[in-house]
Amino acid sequence: MNSPDYIQSEKLLSILFYSPNATAIYSGSDITIVSVNEAMLKFWGKNREVVGQTFDQALPELHDQPFSGLLKEVWNTGQTYNGRDYPAILKVDGIMQKFYFDFEYKPFLDDQGNTEFILHTAFEVTERKESQNKLEEKFKSEQQLIDDLSALNEEYLTTNEDLISKHDELYAANNDLLLARKQLLTANHSLAENEKRFKTLVEKSPVAMASLKGENFEIDIVNEMVLKIWNKDKSVIGLPLIQALPELEGQPFIEILTEVYHTGEPYHGQEIKALITENENLVERYLNFVYQPIFDENNKSTSILIVANDVTDQVIARNSVTEMNNRLEIALDASRLGSTEVDLKTGIMQSTHQFKYNFGYLPEEEFNYSDLFDAIFPEYRDKIRALVQEAIQTNGIYKAEYPIKWRDGSIHWIQAHGRPRYDENGIANRMIGMTADITDKKLIEQRKDDFLSVASHELKTPLTAVKASIQLLNRIKERPYSDIHVKLIEQSNKGIDKMSVLIDDLLNMSKMGQDQLHLECNTFNLHDMLHKSCSHVRLENEYQIIVNSDSSLHIYADEHRIEQVVVNFVNNAIKYAKNSKEIHISTEVINDHIKISVRDFGPGIQQSEIPHIFDRYYRSSHLGKSYSGIGLGLYICSEIIKKHSGKIGVDSTKGEGSTFWFTLPQNVKIGQN
Repeated sequence: MNSPDYIQSEKLLSILFYSPNATAIYSGSDITIVSVNEAMLKFWGKNREVVGQTFDQALPELHDQPFSGLLKEVWNTGQTYNGRDYPAILKVDGIMQKFYFDFEYKPFLDDQGNTEFILHTAFEVTERKESQNKLEEKFKSEQQLIDDLSALNEEYLTTNEDLISKHDELYAANNDLLLARKQLLTANHSLAENEKRFKTLVEKSPVAMASLKGENFEIDIVNEMVLKIWNKDKSVIGLPLIQALPELEGQPFIEILTEVYHTGEPYHGQEIKALITENENLVERYLNFVYQPIFDENNKSTSILIVANDVTDQVIARNSVTEMNNRLEIALDASRLGSTEVDLKTGIMQSTHQFKYNFGYLPEEEFNYSDLFDAIFPEYRDKIRALVQEAIQTNGIYKAEYPIKWRDGSIHWIQAHGRPRYDENGIANRMIGMTADITDKKLIEQRKDDFLSVASHELKTPLTAVKASIQLLNRIKERPYSDIHVKLIEQSNKGIDKMSVLIDDLLNMSKMGQDQLHLECNTFNLHDMLHKSCSHVRLENEYQIIVNSDSSLHIYADEHRIEQVVVNFVNNAIKYAKNSKEIHISTEVINDHIKISVRDFGPGIQQSEIPHIFDRYYRSSHLGKSYSGIGLGLYICSEIIKKHSGKIGVDSTKGEGSTFWFTLPQNVKIGQN
């Protein structure tokens, strides 16, 4: 059972404390650490002794870094702060090391709008940052290559200027003609070599590269990597990009290329989704890419160099992990499962709120392995320890059900599963466990067992009486017919009638369990039915049944089943309120429903019993007195009324009596004949 009353003090703690997502919770303007999970402690290089310390006390190495100030600003302003690729220098294993994190400081406000807690979630992205740095280095190298090409281009321009100069000098000095011609051939050869080297560089590059020429982005040079991303072959060379990849229509890439071409500003895309045609279907690809403009001698864009990397697998994998974590969190919450991790050496447990609640503890309270065994009934403790040891020895899963006693003295049942975890030396150092509160299930099983016992007893009692009467009749069958014969026959009939009622209850319950309780509805006069019902009570003339009903009230329902409910209410009034000689049956019309009530003036029902009075197998104690019955009558009544789309209930005041009632939809107008 999970009540909101037990989780308010740590509203935002993850349902799985041993989550791979680093999480911490702070409170107070001095940023006191109230909760932190293992993943965050690992980032900090700390242990759980930091809980209760301020952020500055726990992490003095961060004194000159901005995190404490950011937390205090979030506390004072109530505004969330998000950091991405944020550097932090932490002391891990005694060494100051630099890491990068994506993190969020999220405030949670109380009813007055003041900050009550700050939830700190963090993900280490050092590898991603290093990858980005490497990519930037690669981009710098490529830019250097581009710069070199530009330099070569400028050299070519310089050579051309020299040629022009030589050409002008030709008229003045014919002797310089051969030298100028030689220089021109050398420059042309250099240019051809440079173009060849650039093309080779693109085609042999280990990353996807392509060169697009002119404002139409005509595909000039491509390598196999980019063709693989595009799902094309070299036949696209010479085609405008939009013609080679018509699926780009409506996607942002052509617009971005146009912007780069006209502004001369490069564009960097991170995990941008692209729809690419594959087997006549559009498939999603996620790309990291750069659009780098190439300029001529007039600093005007002539082409665009594309450098791209397909990161689809990484994005899908990350999304899958996120989805799996979300599903696991939802599943655990929906099934009310509690989870924990036990340090087998110290007995310290890191548990979720639900796990603690299963043992009667509040989320903020300390709950360790010794506390768990203290709660288990003594006669079960050795068995549970043996199961845990067996799981450790076999690397198996232990399963157990055992009763526990909460600190308030209440008894509960726990269903537990656990599996050991081992260190690098193969020694079991942790135990991962999950528990569920199965108290309700055990109560139902107990009620069922009690029901079978009571049902057997209730059937055996009249059967014994009938058997005894028949045995006596058999002994005196040769005697003349007398009052003894009549008495024994009447006793047999009463016993048979009682068994018949019990058997009918059992058959009705069986039908309900198989959803085979069918209704035979018709329109009938409710007033007449109520007057004719309970004839067995009226004939004995011990109790007076007073009916207060509109004589013209008709209803569409199963008359036999409705009468069965009324008779059960009246029989209960006689059974539990023997001194109430008047039993009132009344009807009233409430909106579009008809309400039928049976009232007695007996001792009433305890308020603690009312919520369970219509449960299957439930038998009321009525101040400790013992009554016959198998606890199915009112349950069957409730199922009959539910089948009619009605409601059923009871109102009772101690010492003043009880009123059992039910409502039915008024499908037929009053006064119908």
